[in-house]
Amino acid sequence: SRRPWPFLARCFADRAYAGSRVAQASSIAVSIVGRAPGQKGFAVQPRRWVVERSFAWFGRCRRLARDHEATVSSAVAFFTLAAAMVLVRRLAQTL
Repeated sequence: SRRPWPFLARCFADRAYAGSRVAQASSIAVSIVGRAPGQKGFAVQPRRWVVERSFAWFGRCRRLARDHEATVSSAVAFFTLAAAMVLVRRLAQTL
């Protein structure tokens, strides 16, 4: 994980990534975002909205709505294109 993102120092993750293998796999600090002990019902979790908002933006791209790609490299390429489209849209709104 260091090679593609050398600037990344901290990552926010769901409770599914709370295992020791994730913490040992990378030198990036993984902060687990989960429910408070004893919480009942819905409550907004800190930093969780960033991930959900990003998934919503990428969900606008029809190609990413289903898993159509035969190889991982083509899936990464289309995800990169979708991210570029989101960034261009955001830049165009500020002009």
